[in-house]
Amino acid sequence: MLSLHGPEGAVEHAATPRPADLPPQAIWIDLADPSAEEAELVEETTGLRVPSRQALSEVESSSRLRRLRNGLSLSTPMITFDQADSQLKPLGFVLTKDRLVTVRFHDLRAFAEVKARLSNGDGPSATSIEIFLLLMEELVDSLADALEEMAADLDALSTRVFDFDTSARPGARPDDRKAPRRRDIALRRILRSVGRRGKALGKLRASLLGLQRIVPFVAAECGSLIEGDADARFETIQRDIASLDEFETRLTGNVQFLLDATLGLINMEQNNTFRILTVVSVVGVPPTLIASMYGMNFKHMPELDWIYGYPYGLALIATSALVPMVYFKVKGWF
Repeated sequence: MLSLHGPEGAVEHAATPRPADLPPQAIWIDLADPSAEEAELVEETTGLRVPSRQALSEVESSSRLRRLRNGLSLSTPMITFDQADSQLKPLGFVLTKDRLVTVRFHDLRAFAEVKARLSNGDGPSATSIEIFLLLMEELVDSLADALEEMAADLDALSTRVFDFDTSARPGARPDDRKAPRRRDIALRRILRSVGRRGKALGKLRASLLGLQRIVPFVAAECGSLIEGDADARFETIQRDIASLDEFETRLTGNVQFLLDATLGLINMEQNNTFRILTVVSVVGVPPTLIASMYGMNFKHMPELDWIYGYPYGLALIATSALVPMVYFKVKGWF
């Protein structure tokens, strides 16, 4: 889809590209998952080369931040902000003195907000630099909101981890404390939750890092084009990004801490299982020894001719098994 913003502040949409849909005076051209025909139309009208998705996905710094003959070519990975399945998709900018061409492959709230502000006349004067600044401010705001939501999720997850007790859950059955399988499933769910949040946080960091490189690069390269309070806004955006970077670093530390805590709980559960197996094996040794002793084929064994020999042997076996169980119970092993 192709969206336009001209000096009058109107935003137009064209489902199929036609020359009449792209007036030469358009300042902002927004290409959302553009077709080859739309990209070709923009190139013919503006003389600017529209980067392909493959070009925008390049990871080299020289490919993401480039000087053109009459402007700048910028690209960064940007998270889709979809909590169910967040992904990183490329986002590109071609910035000149008179035009801004954006190329994206997913819907972003920041772009919708900027278009609404420009359409309502709430934004600043419609220049390519001003529109670029508005987009940067809205993208930073979107990342800040995502990080705040992540912080709240991690706080709730921390409560689940450190208050982990299947017998204390609402609606839990009385025997939940003795249900290793249910505890194992609960820990697996917590571990997957930590992993999903760590994965999403890594994508947020990649998006933040991309903006952290783009903003100072544009501020330095377009110094002669910056007028009014634009310079101060560039500095404000850079400070906001730096603060979000610090916040993200703290959240990354929290994710690692929760991961270590969850793995520690899993190790404790495994130790409990091995402890039970150890108790069972120890309890079974004395009865086995006694049964083996009376199973020896010696000719003279005093208990063989004794009328109470059989009950005596059974009582001795039971006692030898009961004594270790009482001992382990007193020691708190089970």
